This record gives sequence, structure tokens and C-alpha cells, in this order.
Amino acid sequence: MGFSSLFLLVSFSWVFFISTTHQLQIYETQLLLQLRKHLEYPTQLQSWENYNADMCDMPSTLHMSIKCLNNSVSELKIMGDKLAKVSQYHGFAVPNHTLSSSFSIDSFVTTLARLSNLRFLSLVSLGIWGELPDKIHRLYSLEVLDMSSNFMFGAIPPAISRLVNLHTLTLDGNFFNGSFPDWLDSLSNLSALSIKNNNLKGPVPNSISRIKKLTGIALSHNQISGKLPDLSSLTNLRLLDMRENRLDSQLPLLPGSLTTVLLSKNRLSGNIQEQFGKLNQLQHLDLSFNSLSGTPPTTLFSLSNISYLNLASNLLTGSLPDRLSCGEELGYVDISSNRFTGSLPSCLASTSEKRIVTFAGNCLSINNQHQNPESYCASSIVKEQSSKKEIGVYVGVVGGTVIVVILVLSFLVLSRRYTLREAIVQHTLPKIMQCDTPSGISSEVLANARIISQAAKLGTQGTQVQRVFSLEELKEATDNFSQLLILGEGYTGKLYKGRLENGTYIAIRSLPLFRNYLIRNLEIRLNLLSKLRHPHLVELMGYSIDREGHDILTASRVFLVYEYVPNGNFRSHLSETSPDKALKWSDRLAILIGVAKAVHFLHTGVNFASFYNRLKTNNILIDEHFVAKLSDYGVSIITEDIDKLEAKGDGPKSWHKTTKLDDDVYSFGFILLESLVGPIVSGKGESYLLNEMASFGSQDGRKRLVDPLVLTTCSEESLKIVVSITNKCISLDSSRRPSFEDVLWNLQYAAQVQAIADADQKSSASSQ
Repeated sequence: MGFSSLFLLVSFSWVFFISTTHQLQIYETQLLLQLRKHLEYPTQLQSWENYNADMCDMPSTLHMSIKCLNNSVSELKIMGDKLAKVSQYHGFAVPNHTLSSSFSIDSFVTTLARLSNLRFLSLVSLGIWGELPDKIHRLYSLEVLDMSSNFMFGAIPPAISRLVNLHTLTLDGNFFNGSFPDWLDSLSNLSALSIKNNNLKGPVPNSISRIKKLTGIALSHNQISGKLPDLSSLTNLRLLDMRENRLDSQLPLLPGSLTTVLLSKNRLSGNIQEQFGKLNQLQHLDLSFNSLSGTPPTTLFSLSNISYLNLASNLLTGSLPDRLSCGEELGYVDISSNRFTGSLPSCLASTSEKRIVTFAGNCLSINNQHQNPESYCASSIVKEQSSKKEIGVYVGVVGGTVIVVILVLSFLVLSRRYTLREAIVQHTLPKIMQCDTPSGISSEVLANARIISQAAKLGTQGTQVQRVFSLEELKEATDNFSQLLILGEGYTGKLYKGRLENGTYIAIRSLPLFRNYLIRNLEIRLNLLSKLRHPHLVELMGYSIDREGHDILTASRVFLVYEYVPNGNFRSHLSETSPDKALKWSDRLAILIGVAKAVHFLHTGVNFASFYNRLKTNNILIDEHFVAKLSDYGVSIITEDIDKLEAKGDGPKSWHKTTKLDDDVYSFGFILLESLVGPIVSGKGESYLLNEMASFGSQDGRKRLVDPLVLTTCSEESLKIVVSITNKCISLDSSRRPSFEDVLWNLQYAAQVQAIADADQKSSASSQ
């Protein structure tokens, strides 16, 4: 071949290469535009319209990112806005729309799979619905797959097991309702597995222990049952999150590498093994709301890295040694609602800025925190043991025929429950709620998290630092406390809307004090108030003490600086008559449950309690996600005369209020009443309803008194439950009023009954 021929061949090849590369870019650009069409032109992709340059050079935004490698798309991230309008379901914020009925997930994945060099794919909150097709495996280069906060259902396709390069799989917040996958060990490179907030069933297979590179397993809020396998061989595992499932075995063997273990709200039983006291890397342990028994290992409290320890609501017994050692990092401990006896160890009894301890509902020999008599815990243990013996004898005597009958009946009941549960799954929306990341918790716990549990938030109480504002800052934020910025006025002073220099909106309560307080003791009370942190409480951001006109040691006014909650109060929403804005019964129940959780926390959540919290519908604020937040709580901590505190100068330990518990229950009864009938006019309307409460027992009476929107959106049984607890709350005989725990339980039960009724109604409508 001559030189000229060789030159022509090389030149032709170079031209062909340029042409091929150019065609590849055009081809993938067309694929991206086709994906935009499949997703029904979301606003996050508006910049793609008429974009003439290379899309690989397109600037990334918070909601969209494209990266390329060798002129091919290697990374695609799109964050949708399907949370723009939300409603409430069982305390969670949920989106109320998906992509249209013309959307085809099969066509969408077919187009997507043509981007064959994709390594990183994140498609979050885009309203994608349907069964994820097997052809997802065509994205054979994928290393990261995140399709969380969508509406996909059915089984997780086994074809994903062919994505051998995958190291991160995130499918949170969908409706996957098949069995937990038993093929995950085919993904030998998998390091992060997160399938939270779905409806997965069945046990976790033993094969999961063969995925040696796993660093995080997050499977909370599913219906996973049975026994957790031995995970001790997963020596890289840092996070295990199995909250709110149906695990019904003893605690599993765990590796020493774990920093976070979340197993709350399951059916776990047996003792807390000594191995838990040897997890030296452990920072965050939550075993609450199970049926664990025995005395926990004392070494749990002294682990060198432990900062959050929650053992609440189990069947733990025995006494903790007085010389119990607590780790230096331990900031939050909850051993409440167990059967502990004896005294509280000194490292848990001492009150400090560093550590929060809750221990109500035990049989401890202390004079506060609502302890049961020691005989209660002893009798509970005896009853439990005798019950087990009786059951054993009974089972031995009863013949095989009776056992068969019992099994058949159980099967029928469970079948009905699962049918109802499936109805809920098929006709409700996934649970999505974005929270700010609390400090002091391992970042692995919160990576890509949409829901942060109440316990996780409480775990940071000991580290919250309140800002002390200057009076000049607050004057500037409110245009010198302009009358135009007053949001309300009452017994607790004027409430102003303000804006800080950094643009943050705040609400400022100007609280008059009815006598001069020593500055030092006022600061102690404000620090107590700052400890009250809960997802359903308006956050206290800081304070300012007004010293003007007084000596340097005393004050007669304080400014409380709260987060600004923009969506009005509960009463204004109850007054709404527009059909698309008025609160349905399920929405009202969700708000009531949130407030009840907050009040229950104020009563029992910390080792100082607030029992008089000015509960009324005006003080329940609704945020942009339609989450209820209680305001004006705990003000009695500041305004209550505490002569002993003033005289002795003691800290929080000397102050414990034991009265006025009935006031909150009684006040909450009227909140329930307004939720049933609409806003109550003070005076005449209130007295009228008290006299008419007996009429709620009849169907005709309910039709006459109850808000028509409630009657048209509630089930009869759910309404009866709330009417019954309302009657008890507003009883004039305080001894007949329920505890707040009972109130909360009844509301949650009413919500469950309503959810089942709604699901049945939708199922019947769809079958017609």
C-alpha cells in the first residue's frame, strides 16, 4: 500500500470516527429528551428545552445533574417535586399525585436502558408508578441506583441481581410488596442497601450475611417478619436499621463494626445479650417498643462511643447498680415504661446540660417521674410467669382437634388482616417527609433519609445550643416591634413576625413576667424550656432577656424566639369551607395524633415535665408539609413561681411539678370537640356543646352536631372511638379522665380503623 493510499485510509477513518462520535451525542441527547417526555416535562428539566450546546456541558442544579464520560452519559440525577402538595397519613407527609395514567414504566425503562454506559442513576420523587420491569438489568454498568420516593409496586425484579457492578441500591418510599429478595448475595459489590418505607414481607434470608462489603442495611417501616439472621460475619457493617417491622425472634448476633443499631417497634423478645455491651464502636442504639426482658448488660451504658441509648417500653426488670458507669459521650438515655426497681444510678440521676435521662413508668424508689409501686412490677413478672405455665398446661391437655380449629380460625383472621392491609397498600400513597438533619448522629444513619424518627430527634436534645439574641437584633427583625407585624396577642403577650438579617423568618413572643426574676434563675428556666425538642413542637430557637429599666440582676420581660410556621393554625383550617381546602376526617386525625404525641412527650419525655401547656386549636400551627406543631407550650416553666429555686439557687433537679396534669387532658378534650363540630364560640357555644354531649351517642344527634364534612369522610366506628375519648377528656370528674397515653392510643386506633374503611371503600368503587 502506497503512502498516499495509507493517508487516505487514515483520513477516512478519522472522519468516520468524528461522524460516529457526533452521532452518538445526538443519539443520547434524543434519549434524554425522550425521558423528559416520559416524565411529562417536569419543571426541573425546563433547562433542557431548546438547549443547543452539548448536554454534557449543561450546568448542574440542585434538582438535575448530567455527567459524561467518553462522550456518553455516565451520571443522571433528577429530583422531582411531587411533594409540592401533601396530605397526612398516619403522621407522615404523603404526595397526592403521580404521573398520569398514560405513563408507561415499561417504555420509560426501555428508553432509559439505551443509555448503556450509565453508572450513576438517581430518579427521586418523580411520580413514577407501576411494576419495575426486568429490563432494568440492561443498565449493566450501573454502580448506583436510587429510585426512591416514587410509586412503584409489586416485587423487586430479580433481574437486578445481574447488575454485578452495583454498590448502592436505594428504593425507599415505594410500594414494593413482595417477599424480601433472596438473591441479593449475587450483588457481591453491594455496600449500601436501603429499601425503607415499603411493604416488603417475609424474613430476611440468611444469604444476606454473604454480602461481605455491606456497610449499611436500612429496611425500616416494612412488614418483614421472622428472625434476623446472624450478621456477625459482616465486618464492614456500620448501620442496621430495622425499625417498625414484625421481627419476632431474639436479638441477632451482630458485628463489632456497627455504629448505629435501630430495632425499635418490632416484636423482639428474650434478653439483651452481653455481646451488645462489647460493641465498642456503637454510637446509637434503639431497642424501644419490643418485648425484651431481663436486666440489660451494665456495659451498655459505659460503651466508649455510645451517645444515644433507648430501651423504653420493654419488659426489662431488675435494678441497675448504683455505681453504674456512664460513657463520656452518653447524651440521651430512655429506660421508661419497663419494670426496673431499686434506685436510679447516680450517673443517670444527676441532671446536667450534657445528659438527658427519662425513666417514667418503672418501679424505681424515687419520688417523682410517675413511678409505679414496686409491687406492680413484681406482680407483673409473677403474672407473666404464671401465664406461661398455664398456657403450657392448657396446650398439653387440649387435643389435636382443638389445635386445628384454633389454627384455622387464626388463619382466617390473619387472612382478613392481610387483605385489609393490601387494600391500604394499593389505595394509599407512600410516606415521604423531609426533615432537617439533626446534629450528633452518624451521617450514615441519615444519608438519603426522608423520615427521621421521633427518637432520633430526641437523641440530640443534650447537644442543642440556644442562641441568645440581643434586643437590638429583635428590634431590627420586627421594625422596632411594629404593630403591623403582630401575629396575635393574649395572656402570654404579643406575638410578632420577624425576619433575621440572614433572611430567616421567626416568630417572637414578648412574654411579660409578673414579678422580677433574678437573671441567673431565669436563664435556668429558659435552658429547661430549650430541652423540649420534638417534631410536633414549634422549635424554640433562642431568647432575649429585657434588662431595660431594671437593675443588672433582675428582669421583668423575656422574648422567646421561635421558628416561623407559615401555614396558619388548626382553628383557621377547621373554619375552611372550600371543598378543596377543608380538612377531611383523616387529615384531622393526623393533626390530632401529632399534637397528642407532643403533649405526651411534654408529660413524660424528659426528667422535668410540663403539665400545663395552654392547649387550644389556635396554638396548633400547621407547617408547609401539613405537619402539626404545638406552640406556647411549657411557658409555665418560666412564669410559675418557684420560690425554692429562687431561695436555694438550685438547678432543674429541685423543680418538679406534680399537678395540673388534668388541665392538659381537659383542654385537649375541647380540641377534639372542635375537630368534631368545627370552631367553638367561647362561652355560649362551649356550654351548649357540654350539655349536648349526650346527643353524640345517637346517630341523629351526631348528624345534628358534627361537622358535615366529618360525617361524609369518616367511618362510623372511627367517629365513635373519638367521640368516646372526647367524652372522657371533658368529664367534670377529673378522676374519670384518661391518661394522655390512653388518648394517644385511641386516636391512633381511630386512624387505623379509618384507613381500613377508606381502603375498603376505594376497593369497592374500583370493582364496580
